[in-house]
Amino acid sequence: MEYSPPPLFKQGASARAKAVICTLMALALLIADSKVHALLLVRQAVGTALYPLQMVALVPRDASNRVIDYFSSLSTVEKENQALRSKQGERAQQLQQAQQLAAENAQLRKLLGAEQRLPVKSVMSEILYDARDQFARKVIMDRGSQHGVATGQPVIDDAGIVGQVTRVFPFTSEVTLLTDKDQAIPVQVLRNGLRSVAYGRGQSGYLDLRFMSSNADIQKGDLLVTSGIDGVYPAGLAVAKVIQVETKSADAFAHIVCEPVAGIDRHTQLLILLVDPNPIARPDDEAAVPNSKADILSKRRLTESTRDKTREAAAKDAGKESNPEAARKNPQGAGTR
Repeated sequence: MEYSPPPLFKQGASARAKAVICTLMALALLIADSKVHALLLVRQAVGTALYPLQMVALVPRDASNRVIDYFSSLSTVEKENQALRSKQGERAQQLQQAQQLAAENAQLRKLLGAEQRLPVKSVMSEILYDARDQFARKVIMDRGSQHGVATGQPVIDDAGIVGQVTRVFPFTSEVTLLTDKDQAIPVQVLRNGLRSVAYGRGQSGYLDLRFMSSNADIQKGDLLVTSGIDGVYPAGLAVAKVIQVETKSADAFAHIVCEPVAGIDRHTQLLILLVDPNPIARPDDEAAVPNSKADILSKRRLTESTRDKTREAAAKDAGKESNPEAARKNPQGAGTR
């Protein structure tokens, strides 16, 4: 009986022979492909058949790359968004500053034009801060006595009167606004020349024309200007505009409310008019006519009465010296002799 090994242990050619055969086949295929391109169709067919398997094998790699790209792009977008927001904030701040500078430039140009139109000297000033008293309408300016500012000088902007200097320091000054409750300014109606006095109303920001009769010729929309009779404010400067006129038959005076035309709460640059804070005192009525007939007669009568009294006193003294005993016995008669 012939013995044969099981199929698992059956062996064909040796490993060395298999290696030599495979090497020769590989060399033959390489030579044939490089010389006559005999395996081009085979390669294309094999590549086409293996393409789906390649795609399936590349799915995990592509998915991981997409996840990495997503998170990296998300981080990049967030950084760019933050950078754009910061740039937007800077641009907005620069735009606001540019707008503010443009407004200040326009205001300064207007003040320069107003300064050239005024017949008096003036000095440009800027508001530093509001006064500490919250119930008063006052501001602190950056010009003082070293710049020629004195108490009582008016303060204006390009539109009209803003206030008056009420306190002066070497390098700063305090200005009380027209709307302060303790401030008053002589005005007149530009339309008909009617004179009055405007008083501040405090925090409300308006002015009152007090003690005006109910039949006074004042209408809504009338412009009030400085009258110049106080000797402080130059005449013709705009002060306020009438916005309300109420007259009642039972009241003797009309209720008139005015709105300032100047930028009381808007501008930071103002003009201080360097007018003389101590104008020449005006003469009284009697002193205005020193050579009148009544004055001359009164002086003459006063002189004559003084002269008569002096003569009577001298006669009494002379009588006492000439007859002292009679004066003692009859003191009453001695005085009449």
